[in-house]
Amino acid sequence: MSVFKIKGGKKLKGEIIPQGAKNEALQIVSAVLLSAEPITIHNIPDIVDVNKLIDLIGDLGCKVERLGNGSCRFTAANINTKFLETDDYRKKAAALRGSVMLLGPILARFGKASLPKPGGDKIGRRRLDTHFLGFQKLGAKFNFDSSEHLFHIDATELTGCYMLLDEASVTGTANIVMAAVLAKGTTTIYNAACEPYLQQLCMMLNRMGAKISGVGSNLLTIEGVAKLGGTDHTMLPDMIEIGSFIGLAAMTQSEITIKNCRIDMLGMIPEIFKRLGIKLEFRGDDIYIPSQERYEIETFIDGSILTIADAPWPGFTPDLISIVLVVATQAKGTVLIHQKMFESRLFFVDKLIDMGAQIILCDPHRANVIGLDRKTQLKGIKMSSPDIRAGVALLIAALSASGTSEISNIEQIDRGYQNIEGRLKAIGAEIERI
Repeated sequence: MSVFKIKGGKKLKGEIIPQGAKNEALQIVSAVLLSAEPITIHNIPDIVDVNKLIDLIGDLGCKVERLGNGSCRFTAANINTKFLETDDYRKKAAALRGSVMLLGPILARFGKASLPKPGGDKIGRRRLDTHFLGFQKLGAKFNFDSSEHLFHIDATELTGCYMLLDEASVTGTANIVMAAVLAKGTTTIYNAACEPYLQQLCMMLNRMGAKISGVGSNLLTIEGVAKLGGTDHTMLPDMIEIGSFIGLAAMTQSEITIKNCRIDMLGMIPEIFKRLGIKLEFRGDDIYIPSQERYEIETFIDGSILTIADAPWPGFTPDLISIVLVVATQAKGTVLIHQKMFESRLFFVDKLIDMGAQIILCDPHRANVIGLDRKTQLKGIKMSSPDIRAGVALLIAALSASGTSEISNIEQIDRGYQNIEGRLKAIGAEIERI
């Protein structure tokens, strides 16, 4: 098991390029199974979770050609659905939560599938009801084998229908959309997620011959088609990385330019960091963050303490709540962080408290952060990464802290961030993988 050793307290400077979006990649790579024709995907992040999913669809019989520079050509002409019944499939799928995204395409094209209970970050309950209820409304039949922890699904006759989703789940919506594009008749999905990544998926499917309208809204209409063709698709830059690098610049008093951000697709992310007092400058499609000695958290108009909470798009993404929390520890002022979606995602704050941060964990969903206004620097400690996002938040804290920190279980970070230490070293960070 590898460890990051970080010497903190050093100002960084330079340009950094965000990787392709992980959360988009898991949907887009799964969608290649919907067609027998070649599909070329660009800007694929070279990270553990995405590579595992690519290996898994390769095991299913999809031809994978690595073209270099983050591009792959996929040809799913000869899929072996019997692989779904093997122990090898069960083991690999169970280790990767993103494997659930294979269900929609496989059910749509081949009419049956099986899925072990997926793994993933331990950030609280992450139910699959939205996926499964959507498939059932389209006509799929489910059977859970409790002895093998395996779901068996029969979808030999998928038929379009109207459905109101119980939650605006991004992965749930994406999975249902992928199943519905080849179903008979028309499917209407209300309370659909409308995140940029889902918009990207829908636009890609439309280029393949799907008929999806309402893209970008919470009401999607899908007219089923008989088959889909090939296409080329370029993924968005990862908005979570972009937010992480904004937080890194603020915490380390660094001058950083984040390149090629697709600012038009970032939603509220820049505004939330501005509310923490961080200066941002848009230069074309780049974000420039100047070195700031101090930054001050805004209050609400009536002078009450600012609350930052996650919400479905176009609200603030839950994946950046941990970054915002860390950034607030060195701000002037107080903020209440409210993580609504996952009840275990704030449980890394004990490590920040050990580093000297002033945080009151009110309950599993809320933390009150009293900013130190840089009067007291965080101090380096030994700690462990509990999940991808908290791991990077702790990495940012370590880079701003005095002394040396060690972060273990960094395999979690590798699942979401491509060559993070190499890119940080390029802008002056002292970080070593041991």
